[in-house]
Amino acid sequence: MSRIAIPASVDAAPAASRPFLDAVNKQLGSVPNLFRLVATSPASLEGYLGLFGALGKGQLPAPTRERIALAVAQINGCDYCLSAHTYLGKNLAKLDDAEITANRNGASNDPKADAAVKFAATVTRERGHVNDAALQSVRAAGYDDAQILEIVLHVALNTLTNYVNEVAKTDVDFPVVHARDAA
Repeated sequence: MSRIAIPASVDAAPAASRPFLDAVNKQLGSVPNLFRLVATSPASLEGYLGLFGALGKGQLPAPTRERIALAVAQINGCDYCLSAHTYLGKNLAKLDDAEITANRNGASNDPKADAAVKFAATVTRERGHVNDAALQSVRAAGYDDAQILEIVLHVALNTLTNYVNEVAKTDVDFPVVHARDAA
């Protein structure tokens, strides 16, 4: 059970959060527990959704964003996010099981995406203190400075949700995947 109360519905959330939750519902067809949890603080929900929305308009393709989310969730040991992004990776980004396993291990079977996922994993593990070789490697794979910054921001966004879910022990409302089960 979640250690921080999750509003049971959109109507049970603070009034200032409801328009944001309605937008999530329109986009996803439901309002996962993470969004209702964060809605407890309207300012937090607005900030989270603002960064999420802005990065969704960036240059990184959706499958690469999901790959990064899987790697970060695995490294940070967040079952909620790992469960959510395994589901989204399979059903929306169309990643196969072998790719999801590679992503959880900080890599990708796609050569270009591999550089982004490896860089994201390094940023996560090293808490941003990457060496020149890591930066050169992601550049050599064809990522420009804007895309590198987006990778870093995706790490930050996913770390944010990992931490929120681990602090709250958010009830998982996706098919459950455990971080310790990586291949």
